[in-house]
Amino acid sequence: MRGITWRPTPFREFVLKVHSRCNLACDYCYMYELADKSWRAATAVMSDDVLDAACRRIAEHATAHGIPQLRVVLHGGEPMLLGADRLAGVADRLRARVPAPTTVDVLVQTNGVLLTADALEVLSGAGIRVGVSLDGDRVATDRHRRYANGRSSFDAVDAALRRLRDRPAAYAGILSVVDLANDPVATYEALLAYQPPMVDFLLPHANWGSPPPGWGGGADAPYGEWLVAAFDRWYGAPVRETRVRFFEEVLNLVLGGQSHTEVVGLSPVATLVVNVDGSYEQVDTLRSAYPGAVDTGLDVFANDLDEALRHPAVKARQIGVAALSATCRSCALHRVCGGGYYPHRYRPGGGFGNPSVYCADLQRLITHAADRLRADVERLKRPA
Repeated sequence: MRGITWRPTPFREFVLKVHSRCNLACDYCYMYELADKSWRAATAVMSDDVLDAACRRIAEHATAHGIPQLRVVLHGGEPMLLGADRLAGVADRLRARVPAPTTVDVLVQTNGVLLTADALEVLSGAGIRVGVSLDGDRVATDRHRRYANGRSSFDAVDAALRRLRDRPAAYAGILSVVDLANDPVATYEALLAYQPPMVDFLLPHANWGSPPPGWGGGADAPYGEWLVAAFDRWYGAPVRETRVRFFEEVLNLVLGGQSHTEVVGLSPVATLVVNVDGSYEQVDTLRSAYPGAVDTGLDVFANDLDEALRHPAVKARQIGVAALSATCRSCALHRVCGGGYYPHRYRPGGGFGNPSVYCADLQRLITHAADRLRADVERLKRPA
């Protein structure tokens, strides 16, 4: 990356790993089931000292760079194991530390099984929005998202989402991992029944060394076909029923806009993870690549956030086209797909300088979405 002119983009989103354990045993989880097993030796709960130092560093960064709004995601493991009252306390500390005029949007990303009516009351009262993970109906969810003893988690999550449906101000949306065994339209409609403000479809965390389920070597596009079917159901609705972030970002980029997520596009990544022990980490889904892929060697006690910002691994995720492989740069779609999600580019022995393992799938979705959009624009241009 020598010779590249680069002006760092300050961090605007922070993921605080407040609890490192989980009460489910989802078989595709990047934290516990894939390449990096460091969680086994990790401290279970973020200490007050780590939290205070993290809040101070975030406040300093916001002040130094004049950031008008921060987004902080309370994460895990399962953050609800910390308890709703303590999560509310984390939000209070963050907002007390960060000076005006910067505002702090606090979210908790949870599996939902501990989101009782009382817990939701506390989180809502603290101004914390809640995102829940669910893969579709009972059959789809039970295929992967169970307790360690094999018991279904569906009923508890279903109840949590029904509560959130009645609390729209506290409802952030639903994360759903794509599974080829699930019908895409039925999956979307199962999620839609909970009236989420947003659905975010996630591709399984995979790479060239650990390909996704049902992968045929990269020439076919099974995940692209799945996403196209879900896209058509969403896009073709007579009114907008909910936002689907993946699809909205693709359409925005096709129209020449900037991406707001690192899953597609080339906008600089402005997210940093603070682990339960206070260490600064890159995007935590890099744990799916190899042990230590998230490490920066920096932490909240010894290093300010500008030091993390200058880390070579952060630079690699902020320099846009310059970080892409020659294959990607020669592709007409590279400014839309952005080479794909960074962890999905990993190849053992070759690092991250590769197209996404989902390259064919992204091409299928992007080309299809662009064609539908183009056809609609042409139709609107015709005389009445």
